[in-house]
Amino acid sequence: MTCRPEPIRHPGKRSSQLPESLFRLLQGKVPGQVVVQFTDACNAACAQCGMRVTNRFERSTLPLEEVKKSIDAAAEKGVQAISFTGGEPLLFPDALVEMINHAGKSGIQYIRTGTNGFVFRFKGNENRFKYRMEKLAETLAATELRNFWISIDSADGALHEKMRGLDGVIRGIEKALPIFHRHGLYPSANLGINRYTGGEDLDLVLTGDSKAAKEQFYSGFRQAFSRFYTFVENLGFTIVNACYPMSLEDESHAVYSASSTDRMVNFTAEEKHLIFRALKDTIPKFRSRIRIFSPTSSLHSLEKRYNGSLRRPIPCLGGIDFFFIDAKDGNTYPCGYRACDNLGKFSDFNPDTVDRKSVCTLCDWECFRDPSELFFPITSLFTAPRKLAAKTREDPAFFRHWISDLLYYRACHYFNGRQNTDKNRLTRFR
Repeated sequence: MTCRPEPIRHPGKRSSQLPESLFRLLQGKVPGQVVVQFTDACNAACAQCGMRVTNRFERSTLPLEEVKKSIDAAAEKGVQAISFTGGEPLLFPDALVEMINHAGKSGIQYIRTGTNGFVFRFKGNENRFKYRMEKLAETLAATELRNFWISIDSADGALHEKMRGLDGVIRGIEKALPIFHRHGLYPSANLGINRYTGGEDLDLVLTGDSKAAKEQFYSGFRQAFSRFYTFVENLGFTIVNACYPMSLEDESHAVYSASSTDRMVNFTAEEKHLIFRALKDTIPKFRSRIRIFSPTSSLHSLEKRYNGSLRRPIPCLGGIDFFFIDAKDGNTYPCGYRACDNLGKFSDFNPDTVDRKSVCTLCDWECFRDPSELFFPITSLFTAPRKLAAKTREDPAFFRHWISDLLYYRACHYFNGRQNTDKNRLTRFR
């Protein structure tokens, strides 16, 4: 059984005169991405995640040598981006650093990892905390790590700590960020969109099908996103991202357990439509103040998808140019949410055997969905110009957002977590 068929596709011959990146684009391929779930062990109690510490199941951590073998295979296959995720990767700091260093030596350019924030818990001993943060920042800064994210769930710091079961993390993050900045690391705040994004006082539930009910829900989320961006900006973050709600109608599809049926992240299709619209409409207000990774072109497509007006969905590149490696078996999957498509070990997998024309809309995983939307106009220009022309006629607003996103990404140094925000470059987005 598969989530979608994947017929064999034989690779064409490569001209040795063409640069690898240009050759890939001419074939409709984009720089590859692999998400490695190094471990599913975690020490946080997040209700929105199946890997929470209170959820009892046998935990798995991939052997370091197996991860290195996958990294080597990724580099050989031209993968340019790799993320080490969990669970909580920093439960194994030495192994994490070794994986990052190995990826850097292999020539992979975009190396990312993150944390639930437990390492930032502040217990009142200023000197001990500062020593720990200096040591952590110094260690990570010495690697080729490009982006380091810290999960934050709510604009209400106390509520975030309660939801995660990690007291003292918000105060600790505020104290730690200047230390990281001095070492040339600019962490990203990573929001998992939920009903408490703006705090408990916002009633983020769609109460009916009336226009007034929908407007109230939409306005509530706009207020929630505004509060959140202001909150993380005041904490000292320079980059922020949003993880889209990952509740699935059928949880059996998921191999990556970073999903849940909990009410706080379980939204109806109409609620998702209004959430994506609210986020898309809020982002422009803050683009000149903090680097916001979420592309409005992707949010525009998701808004149209959930209101039923999207005729030509842009194919997700999960299982085509992007892949997920699971901690339980070390096998490769098209993404974290297609458990029935086991592709085996990444070192044995041939990416040219997949169907590049298939369209999957099973989930809204932003790690794969957002770059798929951003690369679509470029790859389609070479491989499917008629489809690109049809998409342009059908949805010109998408391309207006897309052009704006490209200009903004360039002004943000493509969200390089080793560079501070250049406020002068962002003033045009005011």
